[in-house]
Parts: sequence; structure tokens; C-alpha cells
Amino acid sequence: MAINTVAVIGAGTMGAGIAQVCAQSGWQTNLFDAFPEGLEKGMKTIDSFWEKGIARGKTTQQQKQQWSKNISQFTDMKAAVKQADLVIEAVPEIPKLKSEIFEQLGKYTNQSCILATNTSSLSISDIAAASGCPERVIGMHFFNPVPIMKLLELVRHDLCSQKTIEIAQRAGMQMNKTTILVNNIPGFATSRLGVVLGNEAIRMLADGVASAKDIDTAMVLGYKHPMGPLALTDLVGLDVRRDILKNLQKSFDDDSYAPHPLMEKLVASGRLGKKTSMGIYDWSSGEAEECSLPE
Repeated sequence: MAINTVAVIGAGTMGAGIAQVCAQSGWQTNLFDAFPEGLEKGMKTIDSFWEKGIARGKTTQQQKQQWSKNISQFTDMKAAVKQADLVIEAVPEIPKLKSEIFEQLGKYTNQSCILATNTSSLSISDIAAASGCPERVIGMHFFNPVPIMKLLELVRHDLCSQKTIEIAQRAGMQMNKTTILVNNIPGFATSRLGVVLGNEAIRMLADGVASAKDIDTAMVLGYKHPMGPLALTDLVGLDVRRDILKNLQKSFDDDSYAPHPLMEKLVASGRLGKKTSMGIYDWSSGEAEECSLPE
């Protein structure tokens, strides 16, 4: 099945990034958000990314103009998805919210439309069941920043059809992503490994093993990670990683996944990472700078 129109549900950090790569892939891209201010912010994020690309000589003004024509804005979800060949949901990790959205998507979309969720830790089976058409639901887990990160983690569940998997794999290729296929086990492959590493790095920081910068430098230079685990935690969002850890703790009934108290303190104080300019690091300058941490 050829993909011509993609609808993206949610215009936050991930949704905006997904919409951007879809538009750059040449697809008609319908970006939906229930809140006009969220939609406006998402479009500004996309425009800013393209402008930075132009300034660096990686993007032309002509490309931006063409890509911009591929994106349409919607505050009516039914209108956004009714002609879509692929719908990608990218709303917060709230099970009830995702289930409600997929219940609507099952009613609003045509029978050949593939429904994907960008969840990083929730059960794909549970989300798929809400749609009433689980055979055409799959996990498509993107990574932040979406336009740069090459990996796309596809998550299949027991009722996911082979056709759905193949279409999702082709879509990933068209978005210039490398896809991996994993089973619907809590945390999948990437989140399970990533949050554990980040949580242990926060434990080391709290224990005084080394500074945040030195812990991150150890992983960048010693293990060739492109970014240290603490900076990455700030980039993903401390609240997002905290929620993933809690989901893993509950799913496996294993307290070794419990978020470290320092992570909980940072989230409680509103220091969520780069998106709030403060997290483990101070990002107010645009770069990661060492700062004091809650006692």
C-alpha cells in the first residue's frame, strides 16, 4: 500500500518532529492537536529547525517552502485522519488518553489505514485493543530529536498483522530511518536499556562518584556513546524517564527499576530537563552547564 497522507496526533516535541520528517518524506502531513496553542508551538518548533538548517547550509529555502506546503494543521481529529493512510499518535504517556484516542481512530479511519503509537513503554496490546482493529495497530517508537535520530523501533503484538509490519517498515525506510522489530515486552529494547543506564548514572551522581559532566564524558569517550546518559535524560525529559521506570517497576514487580529519589526530587521541583531549561544540567544558555542539585 502506498502512503500518501499521514496524520500525526499531538504537536508536542515528538509529534512535531514526526510531522517534520513525514513532510520531508513528501507525504501530505496532517498535524493534529486538541489545543490551538500546542499546535502553534509545534509549528514554530518545526520552522525553527528548518531555519537552523538553512543557517548551517544543510537546508535550502526552496526545500523549506516545499516541506511547509506538505503540512496542514488540524484541531479536529476526525478531519485530520479520515483520508490518512498512516496515523502516528504521539501524545503523553497516559494509558487512558491513548486508549481513548485509539478508540476514536478505530472509528474515524478507513480499514486500510495503519495506526501507530509512539509510546516508549506502554503495552501495545492494550492500546491496540481499544481501537477495535488490533491487526492494524503497531508501535512506532521514534527518538528525540526525531529529524536527526536514525533509529525507529517497531513493536509488534500478538494480533498485529504481517501486512501492518511490512507497511511500517517501508514507511520507516521512506523516512530514512533504520528500523528494528521487537516484541511487546515492557520497555521494549531501547527504553528498557536506556532508562536503566540513566537511572544508574543519577544514582552515581547522588552518591558523589563524579560530577555530571565527568560521568557523561566517561560514557562518550569510554563507550563511544554520542551523548552521556545524564544529558540524554535531560533531553528526553526527567518526567518521561521517571514514568517509564515506574511502568517497568510495576510491570515486572521489580523495585530495581524504581526511579532514584534524586530523579523524583527534580521532577517534583519542575526541573524536567532541557524543555524547562533546568534538569540535571542548566540549559538556559542552550548548552549543558553544571548546576547545584536538590538536597
